[in-house]
Amino acid sequence: MASLKEKFAAKIEPMRQRVRSLAKEHGEVKISDVSVAQAYGGMRGVKCLVTETSALDPYEGIRFRGYTIPELREKLPKAPGGEEPLPEGIFYLLLTGDLPTEEDVREVTKEWQQRGELPDYAVDVLKSLPTDTHPMTQFSMGIMALQKESIFARRYREGMPKTEYWDPMFEDVMNLLAKLPRIAAYIYRRTYKNDEHIPPDPNLDWGGNFAHMLGVENEEFKELMRLYLVLHSDHEGGNVSAHTTHLVGSALSDAYLSLAAGMNGLAGPLHGLANQEVLRWIMELINKLGSQPTKEQLKQYVWDTLNAGQVIPGYGHAVLRRTDPRYVAQREFALKHLPDDEIFKIVSDLYEVVPPILQEHGKAKNPWPNVDAHSGCLLLHYGVKEYDFYTVFFGVSRALGVLASLCWDRALGLPIERPKSVTTDWVEEFVKSQQ
Repeated sequence: MASLKEKFAAKIEPMRQRVRSLAKEHGEVKISDVSVAQAYGGMRGVKCLVTETSALDPYEGIRFRGYTIPELREKLPKAPGGEEPLPEGIFYLLLTGDLPTEEDVREVTKEWQQRGELPDYAVDVLKSLPTDTHPMTQFSMGIMALQKESIFARRYREGMPKTEYWDPMFEDVMNLLAKLPRIAAYIYRRTYKNDEHIPPDPNLDWGGNFAHMLGVENEEFKELMRLYLVLHSDHEGGNVSAHTTHLVGSALSDAYLSLAAGMNGLAGPLHGLANQEVLRWIMELINKLGSQPTKEQLKQYVWDTLNAGQVIPGYGHAVLRRTDPRYVAQREFALKHLPDDEIFKIVSDLYEVVPPILQEHGKAKNPWPNVDAHSGCLLLHYGVKEYDFYTVFFGVSRALGVLASLCWDRALGLPIERPKSVTTDWVEEFVKSQQ
């Protein structure tokens, strides 16, 4: 049976031919026009990136290599006795475009088990940090500490043809993904659990082992981790963490430097940090209204938040114009495993209360909940109450997608990213010339 690396290698040349043909035969075809509002508004909606792994439609939601989230939950291989898809399977799919077999997934699991050991010097870097350093800062520094191991950086210094860049990048990506749960679990146990650590279980899959090393010995939590790591793995190429990883990688920075940059973007409150802010807001709500607020009380609290000039965390999305399918998947998990959880009941009531208020308020283009609105209550239910760590979960998952894309960036020989910028003087003069 061919390995994952061999299957990836077999897909590279056909894909290179497709890209070359498009660029040569249709390179002058315009796929986007840019307005002044887009230039000043964060390039929102400008079609200027190509990312193969997933695509986000405002109304259909996210598709991973063409598959919806319900399809992935049905079709991807699962752990023995489990019902949720294995993260190893989503990585395989994102990298190759093919649905993996159970044997394919076992191969990835075995590879990551063999590559997962953390070097002592990387652990020493984490030990040197104050324990009250934000977990995302520790996570980024842990990734950076591993850069010494980069095969791509070494091979580039030695000299290699561009057509081979993908090979050491693939090796770096596999090594890095193997180690991420151990870095994250080490940070969690050091920061919150008296520096008492739990060794990996060689019989567990990537997501199940992550749950085990955190110290939550609950089969439902292992299933939640598998689902969570799949749902957050990719969200096309324009979000901050994906775009940053791609941008830094376009300078031929290795996987460690590129992912650390992407994680620094994920740590921003307008991106991945939002998931911890949602639960913080809900806990403040409970402190004020009690653990069983009425819907009328919730409505007033939502209006009070808006009237104070604040947003409702977990609601709205830059692209989506419907309820986030990732939210729906987590809600289905909660309805099955924790239907009577008090915080889940509040999250459910907010699902009914918030959208009509945001529609009446009129400032939100999308009044529906996104993935961040739900994940915190699930983590809290199983005892992970440290909100500041939630974005690290997101980071471990998002690495699957952005690193799969980074392999393709090098396989296709994509160039350094260098868009043209203009000044406000230029924009004013251009607008005048068009009138």
